[in-house]
Amino acid sequence: MPIYTWKGKNTFGEKRKGVVEAPDQAAALAHVKRLRIADPVIKEKPKDIFANVALFRPKVTGKDVVIFTRQLSTMIDAGLPLVQSLEILSKQQENSSFKKTLSEIQADVESGTTFADSMRKHPKVFDNLYSNMIEAGETGGILDTILSRLAIFMEKAMALKKKVKGAMTYPAICLAISILILIVILVFVIPVFEEMFSQMDAALPIPTQIVVSLSNAFKNNLIWIVLPLIGFIYLFKKVYGTEKGRLRVDQALLRAPVVGMLIRKVAVAKFTRTLSTMLQSGVPILEALQVVARTAGNKVIERAVLRVSDSIAEGRPIAEPLEESGVFPNMVVQMINVGESVGALDTMLEKIADFNDEEVDQAVSNLTAMIEPFMMVFLGGMIGTLVVAMYLPIFQMAGNI
Repeated sequence: MPIYTWKGKNTFGEKRKGVVEAPDQAAALAHVKRLRIADPVIKEKPKDIFANVALFRPKVTGKDVVIFTRQLSTMIDAGLPLVQSLEILSKQQENSSFKKTLSEIQADVESGTTFADSMRKHPKVFDNLYSNMIEAGETGGILDTILSRLAIFMEKAMALKKKVKGAMTYPAICLAISILILIVILVFVIPVFEEMFSQMDAALPIPTQIVVSLSNAFKNNLIWIVLPLIGFIYLFKKVYGTEKGRLRVDQALLRAPVVGMLIRKVAVAKFTRTLSTMLQSGVPILEALQVVARTAGNKVIERAVLRVSDSIAEGRPIAEPLEESGVFPNMVVQMINVGESVGALDTMLEKIADFNDEEVDQAVSNLTAMIEPFMMVFLGGMIGTLVVAMYLPIFQMAGNI
């Protein structure tokens, strides 16, 4: 709907102004008059020419969706109709992209489309997990409960993701700074020393010759260093975009020392919490496993979960194919087996997820503690080697004197 700006004076003669969303100018005028504004001046707000360009639209973040889910759960629990709740949340939404999405969902629901199906039209905002759980909530008449569970699930998933990102941020920054310092020294600092050394008749020490040659090679062949790097990144993206390529990369990541263990723990925590949340919400286990597989984030885990789904369809218990996959730790398999035996699989999965969250915390702490001294030694060693190599001729000349 168009947005109108207005200004005028209230009953006390005070100047007031604001904005109103309305289908036309007459409706906007009626709204402003209800605010007791005398002789209001109303103009339609100019449309943003970039509003429909995806590049310039703000992204809908996980935090936006969590807040929306929490608020919608509260409104539904308080007895407000779904359409009215969507309208209220849409109007108060500051993110223009999310506002547009909610308005479209509201229009679809008003026209008779189910809430879940209207969300499936926006997969970039609401994934399969979200829409499937909403469908289960609609079918079972427990939409408010499902929304509350979704909010809790998303908050825990975001917290887990934040922990892993935090562990990777420090080494990434240190590595970037190291590379930047190395480039600055090679391009700007070493040439100054080289010019000074060229005026000396004595032969340069071998370490100094190596560093000077490295600097010249870097400056003179910069394009041949950058182009292969760009080519490698492009090729890696192409390979990772294929089924086979992504499987190979994900397998290598799971086998990597230290990092592989962390990836495995995160994947297990995500698998168990997602499956637990869906089962508690009434989603059938086969359908839940299909959704969990698609949202696994790792091709090896995805294949293992799909094999579990096929085995359950054949009548086998869930623990057997999990053990055969070789991806899930033995303790996790045994706990799932116990949960399935006593008919409390969803509760057991939630306990496993909580336990793995703690394991991830510990693994992240260990990884950070191990990386910090390594990066400091690497950064100090690299700069120290270059500095010593550059000052060796000066020390040699001073010794000769």
